[in-house]
This record gives sequence, structure tokens and C-alpha cells, in this order.
Amino acid sequence: MPQVKELLAKNKQWAASIKEQDPQFFDRLKQQQSPEYLWIGCSDSRVPANQIVDLLPGELFVHRNVANMVVHTDLNCLSVMQYAVDVLKVKHIIVTGHYGCGGVRASIEDQRYGLIDNWLRHIHDVYKKHQKSMQKYTNFDEKCDRLCELNVIEQVMNVVSTSVIQEAWDRGQNLSVHGWIYGIENGLVNDLNMTIRGLKGADAIYDEALANILGND
Repeated sequence: MPQVKELLAKNKQWAASIKEQDPQFFDRLKQQQSPEYLWIGCSDSRVPANQIVDLLPGELFVHRNVANMVVHTDLNCLSVMQYAVDVLKVKHIIVTGHYGCGGVRASIEDQRYGLIDNWLRHIHDVYKKHQKSMQKYTNFDEKCDRLCELNVIEQVMNVVSTSVIQEAWDRGQNLSVHGWIYGIENGLVNDLNMTIRGLKGADAIYDEALANILGND
């Protein structure tokens, strides 16, 4: 594991390497960013947003927090969304969770972690909402994987229900919200078939996405 000072040296090496490969790279990058995507993902260090979808810096606007949550009182997340939608005019918002998420696991473990327990309570509420259907998963890892998927679906609905998104749709802005989940074990992204392009039909898409995960319990 490199020391902090080594990171500065690595930065110089990286910058020199990029400039050698593409002399105009940083000149282009310093121009105003114009990404078409907002990525709302987990803070987990194993889930680097740009690399997963093979996009360059400037092509993906990113917000990350523990367990890829969209909480209606989180002004940080809402501000990122508002800037992305109203100023950058992104066309897609992608909520991306990942299997094996420590935040999701912690939300249903009988253990206290401190301040973060208050944040994780939102995920525990998702679990309680679907507790009846989740009872069939007796294996803890499998239960956590299903909850990771459910959490993404619920966060997509949280995105859709914000005033930022609803006002964008009201004025006819072309904007889609997607729910994905990433597999750390294989590097692949799974589309949870949770793509919403407007309020009309959103509930039906939500119900179908739940059925794909939980069955028709």
C-alpha cells in the first residue's frame, strides 16, 4: 500500500503518461464538462464509476455515498441531482448498487456501528417493507444480495419522486432514470429492468422489477 507522499509521485507519473498518449487530453478536459450521465453509486472503493462503464473523465457526473442512497433530506445528493439535471442537462441518471455491499449487510445485522446506523436505517426500512417476501431467503448472503437489488429499485423511486426530476419532466426534458447493480466478483453490471422515463407507468415498472427479484409473493 503506497504512502500518501507516494500518491503525489504516482499522480505525476499518471499525468505524464496521459499527456504522452494524448497530448490534447488535458486541454480538452479543462473545457466545460458536458456529461450525459449522472451516476449515483456507493462509496465502496471497489466500485470506480468511470472505469466500470469505460468512460473518460468529463463523461460521467458522479455522486457517491454509503450504499447508493437517495434520501429526500440529503441536500448534498439533491444538489448534485439539481445541477446535473438543470445545468448540465444530463439525459440519464443511473442508480448503481453492488452485490456484497457492506452498508446493506450492516443494515440487517444485529450490531451497532455508531453514527452510520442512522443512515443505514433507510436501508433497514427497505428490508422491513419487503420482509415477508425476504423470509424465503434463509442464506444470509443471498438475502443481502436481494436486498442490494431491492435497495437500488427503491432508490430509483426516490429519485423519481423528487421535485428536481418531476419538474424536469413537466417541462418536457428528455431524462431517464435507471437501476443497475454491479458484481464485484466478475466486473459485470446487471440491468434491473428499472428504467423510468416519466411518471406515467412508473408504478407498473416498479412492480415488475420487484416481481423479477422476489417473484409474485
